[in-house]
Amino acid sequence: MNTHTPLPPATFSIALVNYKTCEMTRTCLELLHKHLANKQVPVWVVDNNSADDSTTYLRSLPWINLIERVQPEGELGHIAHGKALDMILERIDTDYILLMHTDTFIFDDRVFKLMLDLCTQDPKVAAVGCVEQLDRGLLRTSWRFGSRYCKHYYRRMLQALGIPGRIPKPWKEVHLKSFCTLWNSKAIKQHGLHFCMDDQVPGYTLQDRMTASGYSVAQIPARRLFKYLDHIQSGTVAACGGYGEGHRRNRMYDRAINRLNKAV
Repeated sequence: MNTHTPLPPATFSIALVNYKTCEMTRTCLELLHKHLANKQVPVWVVDNNSADDSTTYLRSLPWINLIERVQPEGELGHIAHGKALDMILERIDTDYILLMHTDTFIFDDRVFKLMLDLCTQDPKVAAVGCVEQLDRGLLRTSWRFGSRYCKHYYRRMLQALGIPGRIPKPWKEVHLKSFCTLWNSKAIKQHGLHFCMDDQVPGYTLQDRMTASGYSVAQIPARRLFKYLDHIQSGTVAACGGYGEGHRRNRMYDRAINRLNKAV
C-alpha cells in the first residue's frame, strides 16, 4: 500500500529556449533538476533547430518537456526566442510561468518562493523580476545611472535646440529582463496576449500592455536576486559565436564560465 502523501499540483512551470549552447544548457538544467527533484514543477525546453550536441543532450532527458521547433531561415534571434516562449505558453496549465535563459544558473532554490510570494500576494501583479542583468554593485550602478541620465538630457537639449543628434534613450530601465522572470500566465491568457507581439524584445510589449490594463510588476533589486543565482549577460549569444573575435562580451563570457566552473 502506498502511504506517500501526493505532492501538491505545481503553481508554476519553467520555460527555457535552447540554441546551440550545450555546455551552458547542461549546467543550467542540472542545477534545476537538483533543486526540483522533489517538486512537481514542469520544465519546458524549446530547441530552436540547434541540430548539434545540445539537441542530442535534450533528447536524452526524460524529465523535461522538449519541443523541437523548426526555425525559419533568416528569423531574428529575439523573435525566434519569443515565438518559442509562446509555444510553451500555449501548452502549460499552471497559473505562473518562470522564464529563464540557458545562461542562468540557480544555486539557491529559495528564489522560487521569493518570486512566487511577490507574484501571488496580489492578483494584479503581472510579473516579478529584475531590470538589471548583472549585480554591478553600488558604485558601478550609480555611475551607470548617472552617465545615462546625463546622456539622455544632453540629447534632449540638442533636440530642443534643433541640433542633429541621436534619439535620447530612457535613462532608467523599466522592463523586466527575461533571464529570470516569473509571469502571471493565467492573466496573460485571459487578455489574449503573448510574449512575442512585435519586433521588440519578447516581453517588453507584453509588460507595457499588462500595465496599461491596470496590472503592475514587482522589481527585485539585483543585489537581492543575485544572492540566489548567477547570470552570464549575453552568454547565449557569445556561446554560439554571435560576437566577433575579441569582443568584450566574449571576454565577459569566458570569465563567467571560469567562475561558474569553480563554483559548481
